[in-house]
Amino acid sequence: MRERRHGRLMVIVAGLGALTAAPGVMLAFRITSPWPVSAVSAAAAGTVAVLALWQERAKQAYKQADDDRARVLNGALARADGSLLRVREVADPVLLGVHPAAAVPSEEGAADRVPAYVPRDADGELREALARGGFVLLVGDSTAGKSRSAWEAMRATLGDHLLLVPKDREALPALVALAARERRCVLWLNDLEGYLGAGGLRREDLGRLLGEDGHHRVVLATLRTAEEALLTGEDEDRGAPKHAAEVIRQAHRVYLSRLFSTAESDRARLRAWDPRIESALTLGGGYGLAEYLAAGPDLLRLWQDAWSPNTSAHAPGHPRAAALVTAAVDIRRAGHAASMPRALVEAAHAYYLERHGGERLRPEPPEEAWEWATRPRRATTALLQRSGDRVGVFDYLLDVAQRAAGPTALVPEPVVRLIVTGADPADAERAAATAYAQGRYELAVTGWRRAAAAPGPDALNSRNNAARALRRLGRPAEALAEHRAVAAARTATLGAAHPDTLIVRDNLANVLRDLGRVEEAEAEHRAVLALLTEVRGPEDAFTLFSRDNHAVALREMGRPAEAESEHRAVLDIRERVLGPDHPDTLRTRHHLALALRSLGRSAQAGELLASVVAGRTRVLGPDHPDTAAAAADLAGTA
Repeated sequence: MRERRHGRLMVIVAGLGALTAAPGVMLAFRITSPWPVSAVSAAAAGTVAVLALWQERAKQAYKQADDDRARVLNGALARADGSLLRVREVADPVLLGVHPAAAVPSEEGAADRVPAYVPRDADGELREALARGGFVLLVGDSTAGKSRSAWEAMRATLGDHLLLVPKDREALPALVALAARERRCVLWLNDLEGYLGAGGLRREDLGRLLGEDGHHRVVLATLRTAEEALLTGEDEDRGAPKHAAEVIRQAHRVYLSRLFSTAESDRARLRAWDPRIESALTLGGGYGLAEYLAAGPDLLRLWQDAWSPNTSAHAPGHPRAAALVTAAVDIRRAGHAASMPRALVEAAHAYYLERHGGERLRPEPPEEAWEWATRPRRATTALLQRSGDRVGVFDYLLDVAQRAAGPTALVPEPVVRLIVTGADPADAERAAATAYAQGRYELAVTGWRRAAAAPGPDALNSRNNAARALRRLGRPAEALAEHRAVAAARTATLGAAHPDTLIVRDNLANVLRDLGRVEEAEAEHRAVLALLTEVRGPEDAFTLFSRDNHAVALREMGRPAEAESEHRAVLDIRERVLGPDHPDTLRTRHHLALALRSLGRSAQAGELLASVVAGRTRVLGPDHPDTAAAAADLAGTA
C-alpha cells in the first residue's frame, strides 16, 4: 500500500516538474509570443510553489509512515527481521501467554513446552465465533486453559490471518490503526484487563475495526472471571470504569471452567501418552488439569512456606521473597493492572515483611529475594515474572488469594495509598474505583485526582468520579463545583443530551439534594430521566439510577406515595435483571424502605431495612458505610 501511494506521488511530482520546465522548452522551439510565454511562466512559477508544498507533504507522510511502522514493530510480536507474523507461523503458544508445562523432548529433538491439547467442550462454539469474525472473549479462572484454547482455535480457523500481539497497553493504538487497514487479521489481547482503561481499547476502536463490510477481522481476548466481575459492575458506587464495561459488553463471551467435565476428562485419558497429561491425571487430585500442569499448587505451597524464618543454612527461608509476592498479589487485588512497576512492589513489600516479623525473620538480601521469586519452577512458571522494570504475578496465586480473602476483604490502606499516589493514571483510576466500591472514599478521591491530572478523554470521567467520592465524604460544595465544571465541559463537547453529560447532570442533582435545594434537584432529575429514557431505554442501568434518584427527591419534597411507586418499579426491574443481592438492588430496597417509613408504614420499612443490612453485610461487608447507613436507619425505624 505504501508503494502505491509512493508511485502516485512520483507521478504527480513528475508532472509538476515537467510543467516548471515548459517556459524553457517554448523558448527552445522559438515560441516568443509574449502571451503564451507569460501564461506558461506564471503557471510554472505557481507550480514551483506547489511542488515545494507537495515535496514537504511527501516528506511528512513518509516520516509519519515510518514512525507508525516503528511504533508497531517496537510494540508487537514480530520476526527477528521486524516483520509481522501470520497466525500459522506462531508454533509456540507460550509466546502468546500460554502457561508452559515441564518441557518434554519431541521426536525432532526440540523441547515441547506445552502438553498435548485436550479438546474442550467449548471448542465448537469458540471456532464458530472466530469463523464469523468480530470480538470473541474467553472468560474463566486462572489456569482454566483460556489462552491455550484460544490459540488452538485461532490456528485451526484463522491460519492465514495477520497476527497482531501488542506488548502492552501503550502499544495498542498503533496496532489498532494497523488492523483497521488490514482485510484479514487477528488482534490478540491475552489478559484483556491490561488493555483497558486510559489509553486502552474503547468501544469506538471496536466499531472502527469490526463495523464495516469486506473484511474478516477478529479481536480475540481472554479475561479472568474475577476481573470480568470488577470491570462490568453496573452499580455506580462500585466505580467500575465505564469504558471498560462498554468494551466487554460488545464481545461474544465463551466461558471455560477450570475443572474438566466428564467428557473432557475422558478426552484427557485418551492423551495419557503425553507423560505430563498422565501425571496430571494421576497426581492432580482435585485440581484442574491445566492448573496442575502450570504448577499452580506447587507455587502456592512455595509462597506459603517461604515465610519461614531464615534461621537454618540447611533449610533457608525466603521471607523477603514471600513479602514481594504478597505485595504483588495485593497490588493486583487493589485494582492495579497485571504489569506493575518493580519500584511499587518493592515499596509495598516492606509493609508485609514488617507485619510478619521484620528483621526477626532474618530476611534475605533484596536481589536474592527477587531471584528466588522470579525463578521458574519445574522449568515452567515463576511466582513473579520480571520484564525490565515491570513485574507480573502468577495469576493463579491471585485467584487463590481472592477466593480465600472473600469479596469484602480490604487491601491494607498503606499499600493502596502507594498505588493511588504513585501509579500511572490508568492504574490510579482502577485502584480508585476499587477503593470507592469498598467505601474508602478518601483513597478514591486521591486516585481519581491523580488520574484526572493526565491529559486525555478520560480526565473528565475521573473528575466526575472524584466529585462523587467528595459527596460521599460530606463535602458537597467541592463536589458541586466539580460536577458543574465537568457538566459544562461535556455539554460543550458532546451536547446537553449526550448520555455522558446526562450522567454528570444526575450526579449534580444528587449534590443539590444534599445542599437542601430539593425542588431544583427534582427538576434536574426529571429532565435527565426523560432524556435517558429516550436515549438509553427504560431498563438501562443509568436510566434506572436516574429514576431511583428522582424518586428520592420526590420523597424529600413530601411526595412519598409517588416515591414508593417509582422505587417499586425500579426494584422490580433490578431484582429481575441483577438479582436480589446486587448492590443496586439493595440501594433501591433501602430507598423504598425510607419512602414506606415516610408513609407511616414502619413495620414494612423495618422488614425491608433488615433485609438490606443482611444483604450488604454479605456483599459489601459489615464495615462498609452503606451497611452502616442501613443499620442506622433500621435502628431509627424500630
